[in-house]
Amino acid sequence: MAWLRVERGTAPLVVAIPHAGTHLAGLHDQFASPWLARRDADWYVAELYGFARELGATLVSTCISRSVIDCNRDPSGASLYPGMATTELCPTTTFDGEPLYPSAGPDAAEIARRREAWFDPYHAALAAELARLRESHPAVVLYDAHAIRSQIPRLFPGDLPQFNIGTNDGTSCAPELTAAVAEACARSGESWVANGRFKGGWTTRHYGAPAAGIHAIQMELAMRGYLAEPPVPAPDCWPAPLAADPPILPTLRAVLAACLAFAKGSH
Repeated sequence: MAWLRVERGTAPLVVAIPHAGTHLAGLHDQFASPWLARRDADWYVAELYGFARELGATLVSTCISRSVIDCNRDPSGASLYPGMATTELCPTTTFDGEPLYPSAGPDAAEIARRREAWFDPYHAALAAELARLRESHPAVVLYDAHAIRSQIPRLFPGDLPQFNIGTNDGTSCAPELTAAVAEACARSGESWVANGRFKGGWTTRHYGAPAAGIHAIQMELAMRGYLAEPPVPAPDCWPAPLAADPPILPTLRAVLAACLAFAKGSH
């Protein structure tokens, strides 16, 4: 399955990257605009976390665009943030609210087809890697890696903090892990928050089971930490290039080092 990439390591750390893909899976003609269908990708997240391979981490990623199917949404269709603006399992709008389809979006049968084709295999692979590592480690950290534009008024007011830690209000991992990751972020001097606008998506909430040795944590980065964000994204300026030496990278290294130190020190 070329669309799904699993790079196995032996350290007690899994880095999941569900939203960096831009492949539209042959559905180009169904979308109002292929560029719009790719615009909300977590740009360059796979490149940013490439160093995780050196740490012995396992990386699980998909090249399928989140506009085709969002592998970090509840497959039942239930909202992760009731009463707040968000996007669906198979999104029908962009983050800014523009329609992704010229008419109606995918019907129930098409959503089921996409789930079977991409969502279910992605999570089967993720679950298998967690189970594999759990056999040889008393604790494993699942780090769900994301990024988003710094300003999206429909989703949140003002500028998003640089580092957004999500642990489903402290239920998806031990407090010691949250504290260690927060400390690494605070040392950067940049803004950070735990369980603010982003508390962790379906991945964090579904797999996080601290009592069973699986500690899940989401990191949502504001993209200004590694690229120059234009005032208004447009086809001629978005995505902006990845910075040659991303300012955010030393902190990401410290964050994953903290995750590994936690996992290896847990008994």
